[in-house]
Amino acid sequence: MPFADLGDVRLFYTDDNAEAAGPPVLLVHGFGADSGDWDPHIADLATDQRVIAPDLRGHGHSSAPASGYRPRDFAGDLVRLLDRLGIERVSAFGHSMGAVVVSALAVEHPHRVSALVCVDPGYGQPPEIAAAFPAMIEGLRTDAHATALANDAWCYTPATPPYVRTSHARKILATPPHALAESFAGMFSGADQFCLRPAADHYLARRECPVLSCWSAARSASATWEAGLFKHPASTTLSWPGAGHRLHEERPAEFLLVAKDWLTSLG
Repeated sequence: MPFADLGDVRLFYTDDNAEAAGPPVLLVHGFGADSGDWDPHIADLATDQRVIAPDLRGHGHSSAPASGYRPRDFAGDLVRLLDRLGIERVSAFGHSMGAVVVSALAVEHPHRVSALVCVDPGYGQPPEIAAAFPAMIEGLRTDAHATALANDAWCYTPATPPYVRTSHARKILATPPHALAESFAGMFSGADQFCLRPAADHYLARRECPVLSCWSAARSASATWEAGLFKHPASTTLSWPGAGHRLHEERPAEFLLVAKDWLTSLG
């Protein structure tokens, strides 16, 4: 069954090449999206690895409880899913909010994560960007879809394929308003948030596993910032010239080549 009933939430997921002997891969999508973001990558990764791609609570085909939308909540859902599937340890890929979630997984449940691949992560927002977030949170709570669609405009460059824009507009419109509002607020507000600096510095420095972070062109300064937080010597950051926020969808073959080569280099 492609659904896992985990008590307060029912998660949709796919499980490709479940018999593979190699280390499993967990693919986690971003805000207002779903696991379909990884469609260009699943078949390639699944040639020799087990690949798990869930929809986070409130997104895609998963159920949308009234609460539970902070990064640690999402990470807890993933732990329960991995337990259900009998998977002890994964290499976890995360895009945007998904990179926040897999980072929480690596910090709070370090024995479950062997490596992280973070794609233009939602964490590490500097004060000049964070200043706009209170109004964004209020806008999501009053008119979630219009606010989220307006915010989505920054994610693209002139080189972004039009289908990527169209796909994500439709996914945002399909996401329940409270899931949009609470997921964004969960990342950027509250005493336990770790996506804004300086809280991000302290929390992310607790990731002990190797990390590959791929940053869009507009956020290349953040790649330099994150490099100073790594603990594992194999960790590295990359800035992708010309790429937008969804660089793994814009340039899937290039992204996969880089990610797979890095994972192979870990042995």
